[in-house]
Amino acid sequence: MRIGFGRQDITPRVGVELCGFGPFRCRHSIAIRDRLWARAMAVEHDGVKAVVVSCDLIGVPLSMTDRVRALVRRETGLPEDRLMICCSHTHSGPAVGSYSGWGESDPPYCETLPARIAQAAIRAIADLAEGSFSYGEAPCEGIGLNREYDKDAQPLDDVLKDTWRPSKPELTDTVCRVLTVTDPTGGLRGFVSYFGCHPVTCCAATRYIHGDYCGVATGVLERENPGATGMFIQGAQGDVNTCVVHKPEQESLLALDVIASRYANAVRHGMRAAVAMPIDRIATARERIAFSRKPWGAAELRQRLATCEEFLHRFDAHDDFAEGNRNVRLEMVYALALRKMLARAERGEDLADPTEVMGLRLGPATILGSGFETMQAIKNDVVRAARGPHTWVAGLTSDSVGYAPDRTVAARGGYAADMVPLIIGTLPYARVHDELVDALLRLDHVLA
Repeated sequence: MRIGFGRQDITPRVGVELCGFGPFRCRHSIAIRDRLWARAMAVEHDGVKAVVVSCDLIGVPLSMTDRVRALVRRETGLPEDRLMICCSHTHSGPAVGSYSGWGESDPPYCETLPARIAQAAIRAIADLAEGSFSYGEAPCEGIGLNREYDKDAQPLDDVLKDTWRPSKPELTDTVCRVLTVTDPTGGLRGFVSYFGCHPVTCCAATRYIHGDYCGVATGVLERENPGATGMFIQGAQGDVNTCVVHKPEQESLLALDVIASRYANAVRHGMRAAVAMPIDRIATARERIAFSRKPWGAAELRQRLATCEEFLHRFDAHDDFAEGNRNVRLEMVYALALRKMLARAERGEDLADPTEVMGLRLGPATILGSGFETMQAIKNDVVRAARGPHTWVAGLTSDSVGYAPDRTVAARGGYAADMVPLIIGTLPYARVHDELVDALLRLDHVLA
């Protein structure tokens, strides 16, 4: 077994817009609180190589993933289907092209980003050396709550107490899972942690660049273990927020260290609990798939666009940041998406753009990833039916395509089910819960 790690700084220059928290917020960054990184782990067993990259980004589009893969193949010969890119989904990093109105992408940053991500993978491959894996778990209940089924944005004084717990922990991740990598002398070379929770400790007014709780925690643990590279794999966070969210900027920045400390402590316990995990083989699998969409034809799109434009063209409509005007900016996002989709529909194009699902097996551990912000019920269905003992259902992998709502949220409609797909520039999904479970389990079957 050979394992290698690589890192590359992907922090944008100060001034770029940050992505997340609302439409047309104009959140131009003013300083770097913590640097953003692409961190990569390469693995090789019996001549088979694979690489997983973790980025402190809100997500990357599939086209960017393809560019990274092409660069890595050109430099190392690694086949495209052996490289997986995962993103943390931090809302305090730059926009990279997936979300209309949720932060303007910076062309110089986006143009240079694929090569920077590729460098982390290339360095990890060059770093391949004999090593071994261990696997551990630790309780992690003081960070997330289910915003769809629990009370969101609870009082700061309550959630910052060490004893705080969500009222419905079973609807969140309650365990942090950790892989550690050691060299033949037992020295720590790197670690990979997995947990599902939105990195939204900060707020809509945040103007500082950082990787939120998961990025800050990973940096702290790296500094505690000089020479080791830490990685974070985002899990099923579609309906899970941190306990600190939507608070004023200064309170958020102070609370960020508290939540990051909680997560770092869980990872530490997982590392200490880790036991040897022999690897019998490495395998990857991926599938390009067009998930079914709601049947919004040209007539439906025209009607929805007319409703948006009627709202936007009222004499009292205004684009400022007064609370009552947020809907103006939101309707503008929808109008932009509807206009583009209507033009495509009138040209006879298929509006169900394909995305990718990908799996990586490391002996008894399997990462099954998609570009969705996956909700907990979907993850639970996959884990229950998966064949291996350690199955990680990762979101924001290879692509960034909005929410995969569970059946209840999809039936309810509204923001996650119907509106966010428009922010991404695509039609709402029709049966994504069942179709995503089926797609990930197909990968699991191939990898078994």
